[in-house]
Amino acid sequence: MSVDTSTERTAGRPPVQRPPVQRPPVQRTPALRTPALRALAGRAPAPVAPAGATALVSGGVAAAALLALVGIGALLREPVLIPPIAASAAIVYGVPALPLAQPRSVVAGHLLCAAVGYLALALLGGAPWVAALGAGVAVGAMTLARTPHSPAAATTVVVVLQSPDPRWFLPLLTGAAVVLVLAGTAAARARPGAVRYPVYWW
Repeated sequence: MSVDTSTERTAGRPPVQRPPVQRPPVQRTPALRTPALRALAGRAPAPVAPAGATALVSGGVAAAALLALVGIGALLREPVLIPPIAASAAIVYGVPALPLAQPRSVVAGHLLCAAVGYLALALLGGAPWVAALGAGVAVGAMTLARTPHSPAAATTVVVVLQSPDPRWFLPLLTGAAVVLVLAGTAAARARPGAVRYPVYWW
């Protein structure tokens, strides 16, 4: 009959002392004082700030593309740079990985919203309430068409309130959107390590 002598073997030895495990300090977000502020703040933190070079390149490419549109407009003697296009530049160059920034959304979104604007203008006139109603319809139409692009809703407002001639407005709008996409594509290809753009074309 065998006898377990493991206890006898270790009885005379001192206990093994292991070094304490050092855990990194837990960084906690300061608690908001009131439930109302917590509800407004939401649960997710703000995105991490990009490197200064990234911000500089994004702003520089946006300025260059918009200045190019100003130059094209001066040559054609037509306004090519309109507020919705400037807002599109902020999305294409600021957050190029989002679905809102992809070519399908930028180009088709503006054209779809322009069509909604002309339809609203023809049926209801050029009143401000028609522009507001048309912008809401345009948002729904972009959602159904899978071309989400928030600045394009402002294109509907421009069409309703200013009644531009579609014979020149639609080609210039399309060209301006294409210039933004091509400039974003060129900037992404030229800079090593840049965020891929576009993520998809259509």
